[in-house]
Amino acid sequence: SYVKQTLGKAFESVRSAVRSPSLVFGVQNSPVFLWPNRSLQATRSETLCVCVCVCVCVFLLAQSIINVDLLTEVTEPVLCSAPMLFRQEGKHHFVKMKLPADCVVSAHMDETIGDVCTHLVEALCTQLTNMEEVVLRHRSGTSLPIPEPFHFLLPEPVGLITAVYPAGVPDTQLEPVRKELHRRLELPDDRSCMRRANAYHFPDEPYRDGYLRSPHLALNHPSLEGTKLYLVQGIYSYHHYMQDRMDDNGWGCAYRSLQTICSWFQQQGYVERVVPSHKEIQQALVDVGDKPASFVGSRQWIGSIEVQAVLSHLLGITSKILFVSQGSDLATKGRELANHFSTEGTPIMIGGGVLAHTILGVMWSETSGEIKFLVLDPHYTGGEDLQVITDKGWCGWKGPDFWDQRAYYNLCLPQRPRAI
Repeated sequence: SYVKQTLGKAFESVRSAVRSPSLVFGVQNSPVFLWPNRSLQATRSETLCVCVCVCVCVFLLAQSIINVDLLTEVTEPVLCSAPMLFRQEGKHHFVKMKLPADCVVSAHMDETIGDVCTHLVEALCTQLTNMEEVVLRHRSGTSLPIPEPFHFLLPEPVGLITAVYPAGVPDTQLEPVRKELHRRLELPDDRSCMRRANAYHFPDEPYRDGYLRSPHLALNHPSLEGTKLYLVQGIYSYHHYMQDRMDDNGWGCAYRSLQTICSWFQQQGYVERVVPSHKEIQQALVDVGDKPASFVGSRQWIGSIEVQAVLSHLLGITSKILFVSQGSDLATKGRELANHFSTEGTPIMIGGGVLAHTILGVMWSETSGEIKFLVLDPHYTGGEDLQVITDKGWCGWKGPDFWDQRAYYNLCLPQRPRAI
């Protein structure tokens, strides 16, 4: 069609610009500029190329992630000639679209800067081709969707890859696209790996909501002979007392544990709903008939059964409940907990007495039964200081004696949806 041909010409024009000698890479937070399609050059005001090449190498060696801006020269040497103007009248449909090109390449330290630049140019051209395919597939008449690239860090040997999705099209409508990606990349066909929420978050990019992500990743795991490690799979936010301008000190620990669990489902892409507030959690319990209307706005505690009800009502998530008659028996539940983290990988809410915590993993020996629990404590009232949280044990490994040996406990084990 005419639209397809016109789009093809437009994208080929952009690809030609990427392959042209006028393309420039500007290394962020650096005075370095590179011309990838010429003999390799780096320039700094009034500095010789030889000196700057040394600067480039030192800078690259000091960085694990290097951000590069895509630029182009707007002028170039031409022969002097008189300008010529042409006028052509006709009706046209003009469309202006920004292409948010965002490429990533992995480079070994032994590779030359020229090789890395070549890889970047190839990745840009490939991404532009993918963008063209997405625009053509999802266009509606002359209305064109913006193609958005997302990076995903997948298990080896796949590593870091990029997928392009159309803006404005929800994940639910892109399931056929994800199924094809899962098939081609040999990914599991029963869990989310390529939704937008699964996109890789680079270490130098701050989270806008201010919550800490997965603080357990900063811990050193204990060394116990004969034990095996079983951990939560994926990213979650750490929710605790006194956040969100809510003074829930002394009564909101289970609410915070529930919020941490909800954040896990959101950040794995299973749900798009934002993490519920205390009031929304209370209203959900009223809506399902578990609590009276007066419960909304109160400071009443909730437990594992209420957490299960809220997950079902607000997120459509099913959960299993594990009952333990006394805290001393938790040490005997290693097999159940290890199996949960191996198959489901979701955070566990545990409530006993008047306290609630979140279990993020276990270290367990099948032969000796020895066990340690990785616990995230919602009773923390300080700021989002990772070092304080890990050094003071607000996120840390606990032995069986951490639990009240005489109190009974209920554990809410959320089940991962079987969907991509």
